[in-house]
Amino acid sequence: MPPSRATDPSKPMIGKRGAKTRAASVAKPAARKRNTSVTHGSSVLAASLPGTAPVEESAFPASDEKLIPFDSVQHADSGVVARTYVGDCRGIIPHIPECKAGTVDLIFADPPFNWKRAYDEWDDEMTHKDYLDFTYRWLDLCIDSLRPGGSLWVNIPDDWAAEIVIRLKYHASPARQMHMVNWCIWHYRFGQNTTIRFINSKVHALYFVKPGGVATWNADAVLEESDRRAIYSDARTESKNDGMPAGMRVPMDVWYGKYMGRVQGNSKERRGYHDNQLPEMYLARVIRACSNKGDMVMDPFLGSGTTGVVAHALGRHFIGTEFSEKNATSAMDRIRVGPIRDVEGIGQSTAIFGQRGKQRTAGTDSESENDSDDIIPKPKPTRTPRTKQSAADAKASAVTKPKGKPGRARKDIGKETPVMWNT
Repeated sequence: MPPSRATDPSKPMIGKRGAKTRAASVAKPAARKRNTSVTHGSSVLAASLPGTAPVEESAFPASDEKLIPFDSVQHADSGVVARTYVGDCRGIIPHIPECKAGTVDLIFADPPFNWKRAYDEWDDEMTHKDYLDFTYRWLDLCIDSLRPGGSLWVNIPDDWAAEIVIRLKYHASPARQMHMVNWCIWHYRFGQNTTIRFINSKVHALYFVKPGGVATWNADAVLEESDRRAIYSDARTESKNDGMPAGMRVPMDVWYGKYMGRVQGNSKERRGYHDNQLPEMYLARVIRACSNKGDMVMDPFLGSGTTGVVAHALGRHFIGTEFSEKNATSAMDRIRVGPIRDVEGIGQSTAIFGQRGKQRTAGTDSESENDSDDIIPKPKPTRTPRTKQSAADAKASAVTKPKGKPGRARKDIGKETPVMWNT
């Protein structure tokens, strides 16, 4: 997501509507006994990565400094609370009570991609080493914030996916090694045009679970209609023994479809200056599958606020950190309004084509890919230009396929040369 980041962790944090506090420096904690069950080779692999930050046994300082949220709102029906903090997540997370206690149930992170974007305050043009140091630091904080069995999702492009996967799977600190559940792909149909390589049309959605506890997985909450049923009306989908309702399935690991594409300028979800806004249905799938009502969800890079909007609407407590005060204000306003989409509805099939014989076509909805990513645009009728010709010329050129047997001439051609239709 767009800016929620800073290159200087000591940047002042802004309390409730402007009250500034200084982030305490991160103290090096006392070492604790390591789990030696992981092979030495894994540690060597992680330690050899370029830009690998020094390993600490705990990311949190001993300080009891209390943070003041920038803003918070309580849901009128469920009573869950969404709150935001302004500043660098590396300086804020160590002082959030739920993070220090390691009780967060789900973290969704969409960090800056280091693509030289012109953010209002964030430096999006780091060196390779600096970006990896930044990434490894916030990853460690997220790992330590999760409860055992908690889920971590990272939305990241090709540039950094491999480094993040290696860091999480083969962390030099065995206590921080994560279990990888899925390597999903979020596919969108509108990529940046280029002539020097294939067009980029995807982002990696990396799904990890912290070992040591029971993970939350709600398959029933994210079911969608199977392709066999949606496209072919296959009768075999009506009788199944896999525990899923007839004709339904858990989504595949490549995500696309209606309301799942990039949020374009004419989408109802679009939020002004946010140029990398994630769709609500993407976050709804993650939050419904990996958390329960009343759980704590966190987003260290709040951006436009999509994670908070969906989590709050689905009855989850929410914590968001955001570097830009402007973004944080916009996100909280959006959380108060609620989602545009039906984030609690059963998902549609992710099939590109509609039911056989009933191909779906784009209709009255004026929104672009975000509303019609799985819909085939209705083709416009084409007209063949006509030229003026005499009646005699028209008669001479009017040759039609005969109804008789192949090889026989049409009798209605007149005195013109017979036309033979050979097979």
